[in-house]
Formats: sequence, structure tokens, C-alpha cells
Amino acid sequence: MTSLRKVTVLGSTGSIGRQAIAVAGQNPDRLQITGLAAGGSDVALLAEQALALGVRTVAVARATAAQDLQLAFYAAASKRGWAKGRYALPEILAGPRAAEELAARPADVVLNGITGSIGLGPTLSALKAGRTVALANKESLIAGGDLVIAAAAPGQLVPVDSEHSALAQCLRGGARGEVARLVLTASGGPFRGRTAEELQGVTVEQALAHPTWAMGPVVTINSATLVNKGLELIEAHLLFGVPYGEIDVVVHPQSIVHSMVTFADGATIAQASPPDMRLPIALALAWPDRLPHVQPALDWSRASSWEFQPLDEQAFPAVRLARSVGEAGGVLPAIYNAANEEAVAAFLAGRLSFPGIVQLVTRTLDDAPDLGAPTCVEDVLGAEKWAREHARGVIGRSM
Repeated sequence: MTSLRKVTVLGSTGSIGRQAIAVAGQNPDRLQITGLAAGGSDVALLAEQALALGVRTVAVARATAAQDLQLAFYAAASKRGWAKGRYALPEILAGPRAAEELAARPADVVLNGITGSIGLGPTLSALKAGRTVALANKESLIAGGDLVIAAAAPGQLVPVDSEHSALAQCLRGGARGEVARLVLTASGGPFRGRTAEELQGVTVEQALAHPTWAMGPVVTINSATLVNKGLELIEAHLLFGVPYGEIDVVVHPQSIVHSMVTFADGATIAQASPPDMRLPIALALAWPDRLPHVQPALDWSRASSWEFQPLDEQAFPAVRLARSVGEAGGVLPAIYNAANEEAVAAFLAGRLSFPGIVQLVTRTLDDAPDLGAPTCVEDVLGAEKWAREHARGVIGRSM
């Protein structure tokens, strides 16, 4: 009989967090959510989630949100018709280290769905406490790199990204020594097939119109520039220990095949499913088991075509840049990520052209001092701070 897993969800009011709660709700005999963490910008939703799930502990990153959360608990309880004294309020942890404290509390799995490198501390905290970490916060692995890998025991990190979840599933098809190549698939974003010259006049509205996935603005722009695939390349290397020279990126517009593994005998195994994050979330929470009825399967009674195209690295140089950054290591992946976030913000604000995003990241990397390998979280955050300030300076001087 499969045991009930207790789950802590970090970033519960975001897209990944909300879908994880839905998956747990469909599988109450397999998953029980016992702790929630969020930034604190939507205390009403956080309170409603906490009361609906009956969680023990809730963490908010903004210390000033603690009182608002308490009031939101009373409002949510009143809305449900609960009288005072009929329910126990969850414990509230508040402040910038609240998620780290919650991540170390007893649980079988900690799902880290926090956005940005602020997720690094909670990831390390959960790993140190011996929790299995279902990792949707790719920035903490990319920016933290060696720190995270050194802290993780074999099997302790389980990927939530659809591409890395696919790789983990495909890798079950053979022994590690039989693996020849990892193949990451990319939708190609809204500008697939365009030349570098045709990308010069791209508008914000065009870049935000992703053909397959509904995502936040930063992730959507990262998909358009293929920076997201560069980040995923680094993540794949760190998660699976495969050299960068043995990881490929191929464009697959339909986003049905989420990634593939080619083995030494020439066989390639692919993981295919309709584009829906519920599947990789459910698999990460139950790993290595599968939960039933997570999402509809592919309909083989209907005709369909799948395309695969080589990546145009002249028009989309972000993947090639990430490969060199990953091979160099140290804090350079953190600088790549932080500089990109500043560049995307500038593009969304109309202060930078679309090709200027990767150009700014490249310039920031070229100007980066030798900061060595990170020995603690502060080293990573310091490198990111330098990258953000340098990128802002370049943008300011170019205006």
C-alpha cells in the first residue's frame, strides 16, 4: 500500500503552487499539504488555501504581511460561516527567512515553486533537513550550482520543469553508462524561423504572445529569446551530471515531446504528452510513482504531425552563451540569470530592443570580475547584485 506523503508548498499562490494544490486535492489518499509559503502579495488567497487545506504552518516573506494574513484568516473563516473558536489558526512565520524555516520543518516533500534566486536559501534549507525537493525554482539550482549539488544526496532533487521531468523519465530506459546524449526540446517561441535581422523590430506585445504555453511575462520573454532553454541546459547538466558537449537543443513547435534521451546503441526514448504542467508536478510530488488521472493523454485516434528543427544559434545566441557560461562555472551562471532579468525588465519597459536582451547579458558577462566559486549563499547574491547594477548602468548609459 502506498503511504500518504506530507508536502510543503513554497510559492503556493503562484501558478506552480496553485496547480500542485489542485493535484493534491485530486489525490487526497496520496498527498497531504501541511505547509504553505508565499511572498505575501495575495494574503486573501493564501489564507483561503491554508484554511481549505487545514495546514499547520504558513510563511510569508513580507514581515508586514503577517497582520494582514491574520485578518485574512478571520475573513476567510467568516466567509465559510465558521465561528471563532471552531478552528485553529495556522502558525504564521514572517520575514525574508520564513520560507527557509518552513522548508526545514517536517515533511516528505518540499515543492519549491518560488520565483527567482530568493528560492536558493529555501532549497538549501530543505536539502540540509533531508527533505526531498521537488524543484520548480530553476534559478536556485542555476545560481547556486555547486552549492546545491554539494548539499543534495542522490535522488534528493526531483525536477518539476517539464523538460527535466521528461529527461528523468526517459533515463529510466537505460543505465547511466548507456546514455549518449540528452536532447532538450524547445518550442522556439513566437519568433521561430525568423532571422537575426527580422528580430530587430520585435515589440513587447509580439514577444508576449507565446504560441503554446500561458506563462508570466519574464518566463514568456525568456522563451522568446531562448534564454529559458539556456537556463535549462545548465540545469540539465547539474541535475543529471551529463557533460555540456553531450546535451543538445532541438526546436519542436508542438511542445508534445518534452525531451529525449539517446542511448549508446542508437535508440532514442522520448516523453510525450499534451503541454500541461500538472503531469510533471504530480510526478515530482509522487516520484518515482505515478498518480492516476492527472491529465488527459494524447488522443491517438486523431491525425497529428510533430516537427523537429535544428536551433538557429545565429538568430538565438542565448543557448550557445549559456553553454559557455555553464562550462566556465563559478558564479557566471548567476550573473547570466541576473543580467537577463534586468534586461527583460528593460525590454518590457521599452528601454531595450529585443536583440538587446542577450547583447546586454553578453556584455555583462564579458565585464564580470573573477569572483571565484561560491562558498555560500551570500557569494551568489553578491554576484547577482554586481550583475544587476552593471546591467542597469549599461542601460542607463545607452539611453
